[in-house]
Amino acid sequence: MRTAGFVVWADKKLHKAFGGRVSLVALAGLPSLRLTTTGRKSGLPRSTNLLYFPHGDDLVLTASNWGRPNDPAWALNLRANPRAEVAIGGRAAEVAARELTGEEYAAMWAELLEFWPGYAMEQEEAGRPLPVFVLKRPAR
Repeated sequence: MRTAGFVVWADKKLHKAFGGRVSLVALAGLPSLRLTTTGRKSGLPRSTNLLYFPHGDDLVLTASNWGRPNDPAWALNLRANPRAEVAIGGRAAEVAARELTGEEYAAMWAELLEFWPGYAMEQEEAGRPLPVFVLKRPAR
């Protein structure tokens, strides 16, 4: 988690250089996407590269914020406006986000820990439950 700053910086450079087709997470063999939300204060587009969990047709995001004690800005932005855009491999799509709670959260959390056990360490470091969001593409 001490390398978070470098990873974020390098991912931004890779995204720019390769038009969103390359990220550090993807190079590690994990699924990654670029999430663009609307800033809850500024109203401006805000983008970040994230690890995601493919769950059927849905995309699942965990707001770990690298084990920091506060939720990441993108999670706060999704709570304020659940409409967003994701780009996977440079291909963009609109999505609607929904934050999981209760039994639905508990069931997904168990699946997420199987997918990426590091979330348990990040949750312990953060000292807070890590919010989980399901992103759905609009029905056609």
